Amino acid sequence: VIAMVVHRDINMEIDLLHPSIEEEKSRHKKKRLVQGPNSFFMDIRCPGCYSHTTAFSHGQNIITCEGCSQVLAQPSGGKCKLKVGCSFKRKSD
Repeated sequence: VIAMVVHRDINMEIDLLHPSIEEEKSRHKKKRLVQGPNSFFMDIRCPGCYSHTTAFSHGQNIITCEGCSQVLAQPSGGKCKLKVGCSFKRKSD
């Protein structure tokens, strides 16, 4: 007995092979098509002396400026919160 399977074209509302960028960003880091972390290293610019300090985005310690000892970021359980006037740039791989 030979069983034949007939595939029918099934139209789905979403494309599982080509998800949108917004949909991929909103997914959990382990459930994306290509797994990757949400954390990164960044350069934080001090608003007082304009020097750069390298820090981890999900750091658990208070980040201070090396030049003027001003507080740049504070931990908040997830990503650290930058102080007013501080800017950051994501470090490249």
